[in-house]
Amino acid sequence: MIAEKSRLNRVFEAKKSDEKIMSLFITSGYPDLESTVELVLGMEKNGADIIELGMPFSDPLADGPTIQYANNIAIANGITMSKIFDMVKAIRKSSEIPIVLMGYINPIYRYGVEKFCADAEKAGVDGLIIPDAPLEESSMIRESVEKSHLSLIYLVAPNSTSKRMKLIDERSEGFVYCVSVTGVTGARDGDEIADSVLRFIDRVNTNVTRNPRLVGFGIKNHTDAQRISAEMDGFIVGSALIETIKEHYPKEGWKQKLYSFVKELKFGVISN
Repeated sequence: MIAEKSRLNRVFEAKKSDEKIMSLFITSGYPDLESTVELVLGMEKNGADIIELGMPFSDPLADGPTIQYANNIAIANGITMSKIFDMVKAIRKSSEIPIVLMGYINPIYRYGVEKFCADAEKAGVDGLIIPDAPLEESSMIRESVEKSHLSLIYLVAPNSTSKRMKLIDERSEGFVYCVSVTGVTGARDGDEIADSVLRFIDRVNTNVTRNPRLVGFGIKNHTDAQRISAEMDGFIVGSALIETIKEHYPKEGWKQKLYSFVKELKFGVISN
């Protein structure tokens, strides 16, 4: 268990009752190695409460075409785990925003589990989301994670049993990632997401009571975000951000387009 209050804990404790925490995912090293730190700081200034930094991997299991594309570009750009840690260190020079690394177990094994967790803590990482290290298989990393005071965040989905949700709630730290639909990541039609959420949201709220709950997979605008997270503590957006970058990069003003989208996701359209 985490002994002292983490940056993640503090974000949720500071949340106003009617506020929705916004966690944003971007792929480290996409669209280029130089932009990641600036993008994180810019997204924080425009409303991001938590940042999930993707650790690119050549054979992802839960990522749809958009994030697979970003992974491939980042790998071609020369991203490495060490460079990701350097990015976090650079962010920490001017920001205390919670940073969660999201990715797959293979690169962590290759790096060395104990060394990875120690270096993550040293860099200023707050937590890990590892979709292919579920509850039953995470014992291989849990000891190193706890030793390094990182939060291990698990996922629940519409096909998770109530018993499993309760167990995940017991084992998670920071928050529980609630997957709105079964399948891979990607922006989806709003009705598809809403129907899926309505089918399992009550069970999540009944069974996940210890941790904050953030809902993700498929959110593409402010309306989606508010509707889907109405009974949650907040929401997660990833693919829609990558698609925004892909649409505008490397045209002039592409970063500002991303920041405007981030602000709209959090606050809606703000009239002048």
